Amino acid sequence: MFPSRLRVPRRAAPVLAVLGLLGALVAGAPAAAPSPRAALVRAVTDVPGTPGSATPLSAYAIRSTAEVSDAAALVSAPGYRTTGWHPAGPRSTVLAALVADGTHPDPFHSTDQRRIPAADFAVPWWFRAEFTVADTAARTYLDFSGVVSAADVYVNGEQVATASAVAGAYTHHELDVTARVRAGTNAVAFRVKPNDPRKNLTMGWLDWLQPPPDENMGIVRDVLVRRGGPVALRDAHVVTDLAPSLASADLTVKATVRNETAEARTATVSGTIGSGIAFRREVTLRAHETRTVAFTPADTPQLRLDRPRVWWPAGMGAQELYELDLSVAVPGAGLCDRSRHGFGVRSVRAPLNKDGARQYFVNGRPLLIRGAGWSPDELLRWDAAYAEDRLAYARDLGLNTLRLEGHLEHDEFFDLTDRYGILTLPGWQCCSKWEGEVNGTEAGESWTAADHLVAQASMAAEAARLRDHPSVISFLIGSDFAPDAEIEKGYVDALKAADWPTPVVPAASAKSAPLTGASGMRMPGPYEWVPPGYWYDKREGGATGFNSETSAGPDIPTLDTLRRMMSPAELTSLWKDPAAPQYHRSPSRTYATLKVYDEALSGRYGAPGSLEDYVAKAQLAQYENVRAQFEAYARNATDASKPSTGVVYWMFNSGWTSLHWQLVDRYLDQNGAYFGAKKANEPLHVQYAYDDRTVAVVNRRAAPVSGLTARVSLFNTDGTRKYDRTVTGLAVGGDGAKATVLTVPASVEGLSTTYLARLVLTDADGREVSRNVYWLSTRRDVLDYTESNWYITPTTAYADLTGLRSMAQASVSATATTHEGAGAPSTPTSTSTSTSTSTTVVTVRNTGTGNTPALLTDLHLVDGKGTPVLPVRWSDNQISLWPGESATLTATYRTADLHGSAPRVRISGWNTPTATVPAV
Repeated sequence: MFPSRLRVPRRAAPVLAVLGLLGALVAGAPAAAPSPRAALVRAVTDVPGTPGSATPLSAYAIRSTAEVSDAAALVSAPGYRTTGWHPAGPRSTVLAALVADGTHPDPFHSTDQRRIPAADFAVPWWFRAEFTVADTAARTYLDFSGVVSAADVYVNGEQVATASAVAGAYTHHELDVTARVRAGTNAVAFRVKPNDPRKNLTMGWLDWLQPPPDENMGIVRDVLVRRGGPVALRDAHVVTDLAPSLASADLTVKATVRNETAEARTATVSGTIGSGIAFRREVTLRAHETRTVAFTPADTPQLRLDRPRVWWPAGMGAQELYELDLSVAVPGAGLCDRSRHGFGVRSVRAPLNKDGARQYFVNGRPLLIRGAGWSPDELLRWDAAYAEDRLAYARDLGLNTLRLEGHLEHDEFFDLTDRYGILTLPGWQCCSKWEGEVNGTEAGESWTAADHLVAQASMAAEAARLRDHPSVISFLIGSDFAPDAEIEKGYVDALKAADWPTPVVPAASAKSAPLTGASGMRMPGPYEWVPPGYWYDKREGGATGFNSETSAGPDIPTLDTLRRMMSPAELTSLWKDPAAPQYHRSPSRTYATLKVYDEALSGRYGAPGSLEDYVAKAQLAQYENVRAQFEAYARNATDASKPSTGVVYWMFNSGWTSLHWQLVDRYLDQNGAYFGAKKANEPLHVQYAYDDRTVAVVNRRAAPVSGLTARVSLFNTDGTRKYDRTVTGLAVGGDGAKATVLTVPASVEGLSTTYLARLVLTDADGREVSRNVYWLSTRRDVLDYTESNWYITPTTAYADLTGLRSMAQASVSATATTHEGAGAPSTPTSTSTSTSTSTTVVTVRNTGTGNTPALLTDLHLVDGKGTPVLPVRWSDNQISLWPGESATLTATYRTADLHGSAPRVRISGWNTPTATVPAV
């Protein structure tokens, strides 16, 4: 499940970036006066001569142009001295490198990011690397994207591309540098321009987090050195056509071949798919001719598959993948080029239903999109293990989709979502240059003719990169606004030319465009706190249609995380001063404070008396609110009128240490928001509705279930039962169907103002399959819909949950044992199969003799120092138990994350004293 020891994603020092002594300086022109860094930074990559190889530059030496007075021809010459330069990884922003080498403090702690001078990044920076080739028999190309925001490119002292050509973070560039490459050492230098997402078609952060002072300028994707023969192979991909019955599939394999020579060539294109399908064809090419080659079932019958291995989203079936291996060869030269990558066989449709909402179907089966917004690291540092850990969490939460707005991750990310069965909705970013032509009063400048070319090239490059990934189910060419006719046509033409296989959505908001029509999505908010009952109304952001980004705003992390990310003074302000600006919330004035959230917390639960009390109440509030959001959309998904078809929680994670918009915090600790989502998205789930008091069973499994029994009980906060009813013989269909169990009476005699509802679902054999506990009030939250705006519907009166404060302390005992090597069979094989995992089994029991339940009992696996072991996957957590009840829970994690100590389990809860027990 977890491939290696967790670390905050920071590019490790590259193997080939060697810090030498001054005496080891290579020959060459002198650099500018060195900074206090006294060492030579070398970044050298050995590149093989094998045709078809693509070797990423392993590292860079970087430095501000303000500190380098030498001409570009000298800086880009082999052997140029880089004394006093900074080492940088192969995918690095300027600031990421400066943080990694200790030049600047950790920008994720307190307000340390403010200490980093933005003026340092107002000028271009050099990114310089060297690579070696044994000979020049093979052709050599530089292949790259991910330059933020633009760059002049030099090889061996000569300029090979200008910043006007290499512009835009997502444009793809292939530079033939064969004539400039020599045997031995070669140099490549990028003079990277500063980034401004309001002026450049790149990346930005909007109101997600405090933006980094360098605005992510750098090279954030691999720069590949390709070697090839006289004929190049490019653009290999597979177009799949799956029969509605799923019994057969037609595959079309396409690629372009390019004759790089001045004479005619006959090339042989050969391919395999897996071990059972092989095909080949001879192609005659004129001098410098480029031709598209296509293998279809009509001319290659083996490309018609019987009983194909179909790819399914998680929870709906297996994640089957095929591999295409395609090569081109010519007589006398042999292998010239090669392409290998995976693909999946599946179909995606997303028509608009009768209410105008977009409804997704995968392989013919409808599904409710249960999603969240994905964020990369604030400094765009890539760590495959950290990405996989978060995807494992998304799958654990029962999510089936992640939306990527304007930060389209690396190829490895989409390889992982293919394996995990997590659907993705990539698209361009709102409120910046991307929507500068259409976004009204939002930031972002109008486009020039050059911007139109960059946008179309960006779309072509991303379409070619993403089209074969079965986890990608759409592209959103607009976010808050749809593109105008000219921009839309550029996007659509690029997508069609790339054989884009899935629906193109004009916007994530309720907009339309001339070619792609109505979006079928909506973006009414909220983004700020609303009560749980809000989600059930079919208005504003409530459970109807497809809400592409929404949540109740703040998600306060655990105490462990808060103490890692904030200073003591900030922690005091957090719970004492609702009106205080919170640096770790957002740069937006709309979200600058936690005032709305804190007023609701005090109004519903009572004013906090300490930091610990504040965090405990926050966990209750986040659990109930996130649970309600997902439960409401699940309940309404099968309604005959205005059903819900999708919801994207805003957001899944934060790119830094944050106080809002996250189901998972920066350090992968799990709080009430996480476990509220996990509870709501159980495969077979019993739930209560805040609006009409109905209890329902929702079944997300494919097969129907029968013989179920549901018991619904209401209790005063002292544990006295005031209502109890059992319904037997329940049956519910599959694929998200629901069955209504009963309606709880509007009034129950003797029920306290604050009360508890316990729902227990058992199967035909009497086994408990779902348990759900709510804390409710006879006094409802009151919403003022007349004052709704784009981010909130105000609450004018609060539910009274203050009775929870009077609950007696509950006696809870726990025993735990640990077994090394026990894994998580439902999780795909990790990228590091040799990583040892452990499983801790914990039995928790309410040993009280009275009636008092233990509410929201939380278990944290900790090491010998009391530090949380993260990441960890719990079978369940934050559970509520009545006297005599017990639950057995499991936690799976990497053994190495114990750091050699014995595991322990820390137990705490709303009315449970904190205790720690051994788990040997």
